Amino acid sequence: MTMHKTIDMSEVTRLTRAGKLAEAMALLQGRKAPDVPPDAAPGHSDRAPRGAASWPTLDMVPPSAAGGAWTAPGDAQKAGKAPGFPDLAETMRAFRDRLAGPGALAGLGEGLGSGRQAPPPVPEGARFEERTFANEAGARTYKVFIPSGYVGQALPLVVMLHGCTQNPDDFAAGTGMNAVAEEQTFLVAYPRQPQSANMQKCWNWFNAGDQQREGGEPALIAGITRAVMAEFSADPARIYVAGLSAGGAAAAIMGATYPDLFAAIGVHSGLACGAARDMPSAFAAMNGGGAVWPRGAGEAVPTIVFHGDGDRTVNPVNGDQVIAQATPRDGLVRTVTRGETPGGMAYTRTVQADAAGREVLEQWLLHGAGHAWSGGSTAGTYTDPRGPDASREMMRFFRTHARAQAATRH
Repeated sequence: MTMHKTIDMSEVTRLTRAGKLAEAMALLQGRKAPDVPPDAAPGHSDRAPRGAASWPTLDMVPPSAAGGAWTAPGDAQKAGKAPGFPDLAETMRAFRDRLAGPGALAGLGEGLGSGRQAPPPVPEGARFEERTFANEAGARTYKVFIPSGYVGQALPLVVMLHGCTQNPDDFAAGTGMNAVAEEQTFLVAYPRQPQSANMQKCWNWFNAGDQQREGGEPALIAGITRAVMAEFSADPARIYVAGLSAGGAAAAIMGATYPDLFAAIGVHSGLACGAARDMPSAFAAMNGGGAVWPRGAGEAVPTIVFHGDGDRTVNPVNGDQVIAQATPRDGLVRTVTRGETPGGMAYTRTVQADAAGREVLEQWLLHGAGHAWSGGSTAGTYTDPRGPDASREMMRFFRTHARAQAATRH
């Protein structure tokens, strides 16, 4: 989407200061601002209609040449590159300042990526195929990677939820998860969020209706998961879900709403379930001010989190909140290690294990990293190849967790 050059930025600023984010977003998207009663309280009409959310989700700077690496804004500035996307994790009070920089309007239109990437290469004997699923909540297409080693045996399944404006091909290329699946022999499913559901193809993690079991997008994702399980006889004890950004938030929701379906979850640069309930609280949550639901009496799903401490799009405190929400009631033993990758990225890894020594929670804080998939490939958008390989580390964590009984609830 290309933003129109005649947008009235003074009016956008006025609406933002008044707390009328839905109206400000409408103007930025080239639409007429909805009529609001003059005596409406600030934020009264901020809840955007379903599918209208449109803000950039990443703070990374695109490569200056084909095949180059996406870099954090600070790194780009040190290298003499022009900044790309505006900083969206500042407070809403500073929203107008984020829109004033060079290229800011273009950045709002670009979001996570163009989705123009070619399908990733498929190893000989493997398959990467598209399917369609539909239920009472709607319909979605999805792609499935079937490794060459699949001969009908019950394999683990990983459901990968892409970020805003990405698609299954882009996400598969960037994360390299298909390559890991081919090497370790497991299935991967990539549900696709269409533009008809969200203008920037984000999973609607901030909608209350998309945070519940057997309703909205969780029902669609769970339905796709079950469809793949049935078609390929996947091992019901070894079903996992992971995602980036909006997809990471959706993965957290799946862990909270379907703990009987998923044996473990991975959240990369995402937010906890219930961190937002509408558009204004989504901005607050991204800025680190979200209110997180307590987990309650339900079972805790083992969780691995990756988050950059230089992330200016989704505040790193959200990673802490994901871990807090997934923490079981019983006490855990915490172990902290620090290291640095060959690419020069320092990290802190915190593991929490139960009394039996089983690792239940794992959190990677990536020092200096922005909002992008750690250790990913430059073949996809918004990756940081310098970091630890999040795909491999997630699979290592996932493989230590299997459900004692197959999921039977629907």
